[in-house]
Amino acid sequence: MQQNKDGEQGSFNLCGRFSLLIALAAFSYAQAGDFEDFKEVQNAAFSEFKDKKDTQFDEYLKSQWSEYKTFISPKLFSKPKPKVISPAPQQSIAPRGPNIHLKLITPPKVQPTKIAQNAKGLAVEYFGMSLYFTIDNNLKKAHFYPQNREGIINSFSVFATSDNEVLLQEIRKACKAMALNDWGLYLLVQKISGNIFYDFDDRKLFSWFLLNKLGYDTKVALSDEHIVLLSLTKQSVYATPSYEIASKKYYLLSKEFTPRAIYTYEQSYPNAYKALDFSLSKLPRFVQKREKKQRKFTLNGKRYEVNYTYNKNLIDFMKTYPQVSYEVYFNAPLETQTLREIETSVKPYLDGKKMNFGINFLLRFVQSAFAYERDQEHFKKEKVMFAQETLYYDKSDCEDRATLYARLVKKFFGISVVGVKYTNHMATALYIPLKGNSVKVHARRYVIADPTYINANVGESMPKYRSVIPEYFIYMK
Repeated sequence: MQQNKDGEQGSFNLCGRFSLLIALAAFSYAQAGDFEDFKEVQNAAFSEFKDKKDTQFDEYLKSQWSEYKTFISPKLFSKPKPKVISPAPQQSIAPRGPNIHLKLITPPKVQPTKIAQNAKGLAVEYFGMSLYFTIDNNLKKAHFYPQNREGIINSFSVFATSDNEVLLQEIRKACKAMALNDWGLYLLVQKISGNIFYDFDDRKLFSWFLLNKLGYDTKVALSDEHIVLLSLTKQSVYATPSYEIASKKYYLLSKEFTPRAIYTYEQSYPNAYKALDFSLSKLPRFVQKREKKQRKFTLNGKRYEVNYTYNKNLIDFMKTYPQVSYEVYFNAPLETQTLREIETSVKPYLDGKKMNFGINFLLRFVQSAFAYERDQEHFKKEKVMFAQETLYYDKSDCEDRATLYARLVKKFFGISVVGVKYTNHMATALYIPLKGNSVKVHARRYVIADPTYINANVGESMPKYRSVIPEYFIYMK
């Protein structure tokens, strides 16, 4: 970190040049016929703030800012994943363990998500939901001008002198009604800001204001006369610009560009201490947009098929996730309806069979019902999938299959399972009394089950990983 000195950075001059900028700005706005709007923005800075915290924070924003260099957080895999994986020789499955009798789960009755709102407010389309929010017209007078720290302070002044309390209450109510996690709230705030402001910098500034008001530790910074929005997060975010500020790590989650350095402040907004939590312990309640899938695979020369549906709105939500810690993906549930339909499909195949057949049946389903393709070829970037997403896409790679298999085995049979992370591969391991390749997890022996090694049974690792010590394990709650 390097301290920024007055006069060294034109973006942060607070002395005589600010007067010149105001004069130039006034001239520019007058030329465009917008001088009155510009004057209102400036006058707003001297109006009474609605919240005493805003008065304190406004004064703080005028103090010394600093330069922070950009650091790109590590990738999830330090080495490229295998492009092609040779299948294992097929082997028979010895019948072992107790008999299986699947008890179908009972899906809860899904009630339409209802949110009492003023239909005359700002309309926002959000993953199939039509939402409305009360917006103070004064907000639209905020503009990031001049394009420096003073522009940030001017916008903050307009936001802070506008009436936002109803809007904040409506956001909280909408999040509760839809069971949104922190990431869902973050996206909703972005949507609202995007529907008010055309300019990207103005959108980020208002998102910053709202997130702080909602209690999330969020900062704005300057880079090349543009706004950068930074978020404190509970989990690590990978392959993403990050900044160490006051011993806390902030991430640039909306990556329109990657700055070399940024200028920002150190102190957080009063009482905005929450870090964005990406955990998805329960799924959001979106409008149902159900679509069908049929998957086919072969085991011991016999053909099987599995049928299920999914909510496309939920898939679209999951697509937005950045690359976060694997525990988030491993511990996210499947849709209850999807799970029930999978259970209904496989119950005739599994009931009365031995447990060893059941865990290998699910393993072969994940190995063979989806084509293997690395994320770089599939998405042109690294993309970790939730189990629900892996069921949706026709192609997937190792960590996606590991997440899906772990979720199915845990849910169907109650077996303790961990993800096994290597430098360029991921498998799973089960706490079961079977022979075969295994790993030690807290002094316990877990048997390898590799959802990417096609035709391999539980207990078979890929030859190249049999003598490799895993980097770490991913635990399921």
